[in-house]
Parts: sequence; structure tokens; C-alpha cells
Amino acid sequence: MLDNPPLLKIHRGHARPDPALLERFRGAQTSHLVDAMDGRGAMDWQIKPMDAATASFVGPALTAFAYPADVVGVFGALGEAEAGDVVIVANDGYRATAVVGDIVIGLMRNKGIAAFVTDGLARDRAGIVATGLPTFAAGIVPTSPAANGPGEVGAPVVCGGVHVRSGDIVVGDADGVVVVPQDRAEAVLAALDRVRAAEVKAVAAVDAGATETAKLRAIMAGATVIGG
Repeated sequence: MLDNPPLLKIHRGHARPDPALLERFRGAQTSHLVDAMDGRGAMDWQIKPMDAATASFVGPALTAFAYPADVVGVFGALGEAEAGDVVIVANDGYRATAVVGDIVIGLMRNKGIAAFVTDGLARDRAGIVATGLPTFAAGIVPTSPAANGPGEVGAPVVCGGVHVRSGDIVVGDADGVVVVPQDRAEAVLAALDRVRAAEVKAVAAVDAGATETAKLRAIMAGATVIGG
């Protein structure tokens, strides 16, 4: 038999990354970051920005868990967040009610929060877009949630299939959201430089009229041909 948990549980003490480290990730394409992490780190494809024009952000994660059909965890994250944080709210991918609306997003904007990301749904899309705060959700629904709890802030969560700890580096753009574990940041940045350099060469080749790559030639050379 389950005991009733506290209305709100808050975990503190996580280390935020150095601002200079965060700046080195600013402007990074999410696709390049995924390539730099061996194809991993991106949240589920359904988690997309409410407005692609204001989708780009970088910041340290502040995690929260909002139980399905409840937003106490969201309010707890709003209360705990510092300017520049990216609020990551796991909601078990619940699809019957929204986990956030334009009023709460406006409050987060006013507090200087860098972005809001959830694997749940949002409501009041027009109002959210008007705030200008990068907001990512798995979709839109008008249905409102309750605020009865329980909720949790600061503990590790799984959001969009990705494990997130408070303090991890989160990057978003029009394509989606990528999480870089804080303890892997320097290694990912080194790999990112290599990915970017390779991308520059590939784009230059395409612009010059290329119709194939070395990888394509290798695949074709090793193909089994039937008939003809």
C-alpha cells in the first residue's frame, strides 16, 4: 500500500555549469550535438517548439516531475528556478491535460528563465508564443490540469526518452531539444568541433556540384547487384 507523498519535494545542491562553458554551446545546432554524442541526446521527436522563430536557447537544466493531470511540480520548478535555467518537466508523456499554459510561461519569462521543456502538453499556444519564451511540448490541448500534487523538483528525470539531471546542459532549436550531461561537456565540445569541420566540407562539396560522397561510393562498390 502506497503512503501519500509530500505535496512538493525539492532536491537542492546541484552544481550549475560555468556560464563561460554554457556560452561555448550557444548557437550549436541540435543535429550537430547529436552527431557529437554518437547519435544520442535528443528528446523524442514529438517535443517541438511552440514557435520555431523563438526556439533557440541554451542553459542548465532544472528538472521537475509533474504527476499526470497535475501541475504542482511545475509551480515548484517556477519557485526554485534561477535566471538562465531551462525548466525541464517530465510528465510521463501524459496526453489528457496540459501541464503548462501562457500565464505560467509568462511568469517564467518575467523571472528570466531561458526555456521550458516538457514531454507533456501545453495550452494557450497564442499566449505562449506572445511571451517570446522558448517553449517545447509534445502538443497542444485546451484541457486544464489540477494543482493537488504531488510534485518533485531537482531530482533526475526521464523526459522525452532522455535522462536529465539538474545542471546538465540543454540546447534547443527549431528541430528539437538535446541534453548534454554536464560531466561530458568538454568531450562533447571537442567532438562538436570535428562535426562542424566535416559539415563545412560536405556543404562546400554540395555547393560545388557534388553528386556523391566517399561513403556513397563505398556503399555502391560493396553492393550485391542482381540482374542487369
